[in-house]
Amino acid sequence: MKISTVSISYSRKFNLGQFESIDVGCSLWAQVEEEDADGVVQFLYHQAKASVKEAAMPVIKANEFQISKAKSQRKVATDEDVTGLDNF
Repeated sequence: MKISTVSISYSRKFNLGQFESIDVGCSLWAQVEEEDADGVVQFLYHQAKASVKEAAMPVIKANEFQISKAKSQRKVATDEDVTGLDNF
């Protein structure tokens, strides 16, 4: 039984408009047995992604540029009758 350390880093940059942006990131580490490493990496990735989203939401919601961007993306999606991940 060999114990190893796994780590994951996740970061995302959000455009706030007017030449401003915010870069939010999270790094997590865990010591695991080698046979459990893949599952732990997936878990850490989802935890880091959720943490970044949670940390960024107050700034995003308060920012007019992101609000208007989201509204225009929704309008384009409904105009083209596209749903979900089809426009990625």
